[in-house]
Amino acid sequence: MKKGLLLLMAVAFVFGLKAQEVKDEYKSIGTTILERVKDEKLSIGGYGEIHYNQQVSGQTRYNGKMDVHRMVMFFGYQFNDKTSFVTELEFEHVKEVYVEQAFLNYNVRPNTALRAGLMLVPMGIVNEYHEPTTFNGVERPSVDKYIVPTTWREIGFGINGRLANAPLKYQMYIMNGFNGYDGSSKLRASDGVRKGRQKGAESTFTSPSLSAKVDYYGVKGLNLGLSAYFGKTQSSAFDGLDKDDSIAENFADSTRVGISMIGLDFRYRLDALRLKGQYIHSFLNNVDEYNKVADGADLGKQMMGYYVEAGYDLLHGKDQALIPFVRYENYNTQHKMVSGEIANKAYDREDIFVGLSYHLAKGAVVKADYQYSKNGNDDKAYFLNFGVGVWF
Repeated sequence: MKKGLLLLMAVAFVFGLKAQEVKDEYKSIGTTILERVKDEKLSIGGYGEIHYNQQVSGQTRYNGKMDVHRMVMFFGYQFNDKTSFVTELEFEHVKEVYVEQAFLNYNVRPNTALRAGLMLVPMGIVNEYHEPTTFNGVERPSVDKYIVPTTWREIGFGINGRLANAPLKYQMYIMNGFNGYDGSSKLRASDGVRKGRQKGAESTFTSPSLSAKVDYYGVKGLNLGLSAYFGKTQSSAFDGLDKDDSIAENFADSTRVGISMIGLDFRYRLDALRLKGQYIHSFLNNVDEYNKVADGADLGKQMMGYYVEAGYDLLHGKDQALIPFVRYENYNTQHKMVSGEIANKAYDREDIFVGLSYHLAKGAVVKADYQYSKNGNDDKAYFLNFGVGVWF
């Protein structure tokens, strides 16, 4: 499956290089807000999702879960022709409040901008394109929860833009990294590096990380992405450290994990046909030392995940859209272990989703899907998921 996904992306890329038509059909919410403030000095919008999840079984009864999963308001303000500000305020599960983005954008040239503040890490698809009308399925893909992990954002600065003579977009940022240790371990095999996201909330900073992405959009309806992230986790063990204390220095070094994450993704629309896929692979180092000093840590030295999805718009050409889809996912937070350690098969998982997305209007969708999940121990689970989503 992985080889097939990579081959498909390679063929599409070669085909794309020969194409003459250049059109970018995929825009992140940050780009959308910046485009709006060109016409209106102040732009206001938002998105939201309400979900119902029900585990089903022939022998066991389960309660369902109903949740206002997230409601997000975004604001954009243009100070002048070159300077804009973008922010998103998120309410999760009614009671949790977050800032999802908050960055200053300065256009140094028509196709080149500098950014600084709290920004989304450009990795894969959903981390930047996570509004409910932009993806099929009630919940976001599992790979974008356990491997990427969405919604991943940190404070930093950098550059983004597009080439004037080629269908390429680029982003490159110096950012704060995951918090791996604050007196105890933050990273674990059950959910990868997800608990290490600092989200710009009084973040610990030990050293910077590098995040970059290049997107190719030389064929109408096609977007190919290559993402990369390199850095070390942050650690509270360095705070107040005596530089002459070699024992304390060695301990602090052992609380950090090096992370190199590579991502490949594609999105393609041909008339009513919708195809999508991504492959994410993370390489971790110093894991053996981290697992020894960080209580409860059970990290592997590699994490991997991919998915492929196909959908078809039955109402193609009309104001509404009715899209049946199927998605296969495979992901493992203990893909490779350090020597002498045995992987837990429970973390080697696959999901199959079959569902329907009905777009009542541009920006309003109702969704339903059936989810089949299995892990390496052959444990199986089945779910029915229903949801409504808006983006305006």
